[in-house]
Amino acid sequence: QVQLVESGGGLVQPGGSLRLSCAFAGSRLDYYDIGWFRQAPGKEREGVSCISSRGGTTRYADSVKGRVTILRDNGKNTVYLQMNNLKPEDTAVYYCAADHMGDGCSGDYFYTELYPYWGQGNQVTVSS
Repeated sequence: QVQLVESGGGLVQPGGSLRLSCAFAGSRLDYYDIGWFRQAPGKEREGVSCISSRGGTTRYADSVKGRVTILRDNGKNTVYLQMNNLKPEDTAVYYCAADHMGDGCSGDYFYTELYPYWGQGNQVTVSS
């Protein structure tokens, strides 16, 4: 059974950095495209970033482009989201999600229905 567990969130001041981790278990990580999503209070879940199964393709939402980097280490069964220059509007619960044998982050890669497996979420709060 595929399981994903996020960690690394917390409280950070504006302009600060955080690295979120998504630990994957229950199958081979290199069979899965991984997406990061976030959901702020009162708002819909939105896509942040996507990385293809072998890491060759990465995608970013316009709102985070240039500030966020997605990385994966299939040998360690972990995907990372490095977030720099954080802003108050980045405050949200962050989720990682897995898509088995996906399209390599092509097409509608932020469509949540593509991802059958989700972590429990990790809170990120950006505030002074």
